[in-house]
Amino acid sequence: MNKLKILNDPIYGFITIPNSLIFDLIQHKYFQRLRRITQMGMSYLVYPGAHHTRFHHAIGCVHLMQQAVNVLRFKGVTISEDEETGLYIAILLHDIGHGPFSHAMEHSIVNNVSHEEISLLFMERLNEEFNGSLTLAIEIFRGEYPRRFMCQLISGQLDMDRADYLKRDSFYTGVAEGNINSERLITMLNVVNDELVVQEKGIYSVEKFIIARRLMYWQVYLHKTSLAAEQLLIRVLKRAKELHELGHKLKASDALLYFLENKITRDNFNAETLQVFSRLDDYDIISAMKEWQYHDDFVLSHLCEMIINRNLLKVKLKNKEIKANSLKKHIDLIMKKFNISKEEAKYFVFQGSISNQAYQLNTKRINILHKSGKIQDIVKASDQLNLKALSKPVTKYYICYPKVKL
Repeated sequence: MNKLKILNDPIYGFITIPNSLIFDLIQHKYFQRLRRITQMGMSYLVYPGAHHTRFHHAIGCVHLMQQAVNVLRFKGVTISEDEETGLYIAILLHDIGHGPFSHAMEHSIVNNVSHEEISLLFMERLNEEFNGSLTLAIEIFRGEYPRRFMCQLISGQLDMDRADYLKRDSFYTGVAEGNINSERLITMLNVVNDELVVQEKGIYSVEKFIIARRLMYWQVYLHKTSLAAEQLLIRVLKRAKELHELGHKLKASDALLYFLENKITRDNFNAETLQVFSRLDDYDIISAMKEWQYHDDFVLSHLCEMIINRNLLKVKLKNKEIKANSLKKHIDLIMKKFNISKEEAKYFVFQGSISNQAYQLNTKRINILHKSGKIQDIVKASDQLNLKALSKPVTKYYICYPKVKL
């Protein structure tokens, strides 16, 4: 069987699968599940085109990693065949641990187990299945490989993950501000003392990349409507778990019921849990909500109906913290209008905060290599004064409450 397939991608055109091991990993049921996990969670309720999946994104990342390997080798950086394959596997599987609707599930289906930790569990399981051929990839993914630049290509402030998702999410949402020139960024990469650097003439592309990241966060990833929808989804699962504990029978897939019945934490996330998790995707949640919108419980049925029919909460963003009396006023109103308890009303009225930091000065910096050989952080090397401002976190506060009628 010919395993060196070519895929047609709307962003990059034709993408070649580099070797038979990558092909076999793509064909594996764990990876195929990513076709059923949306890349941007509930953002399609704001941007109708945002229906692309984690599968698209992972394949795009492998394509960019192939470009990066070619560029670095051309510039005299030694990368062995094993290291090359390790980089491809690590970037291919970096998001394999995402649950349904991507980030929304990290705090509801499982308790404080990040998708990175679940990705690592999947990689270790696949390593057993593929006779240890993922060992190097796991080392790179963990950030433990001695050649630092390889870890930076997987997880840094200018990595192949960001280089793909900014361009891809910009394309599918239609938000042009996020459209970065990933090809030029990769062409400007080099390695000095096993650390990733960007050549001086690529400085403007890096500035554009950081500004694009800031704009995409405010306009897309932290958009107040998708934020409200994601919060509703978290509360749907929280309420479903609560009702299950009280003895209510809920219709759901076996995989979803497993997570409703069991409190899954980092300590008890075992091989069986991983197996069940691998059967869980967006369709389990959507089909459950379609059933639950007719449930007797006021909270669960209304939360599900709000998401299914896009009858979402009103959201207000403020620069200052929400006052307690403002929250109380809305809670009291809902309690009175629908004759529900304070605890039930809190499912529909809540507050929180969002933070956006386009560039972090303290970790995994983007270093610029000057012609003189001097290496400088992008903030110091750039004449763009905004970059210093963009390295400071900006926090906004939100309050969500129902429109006039539920």
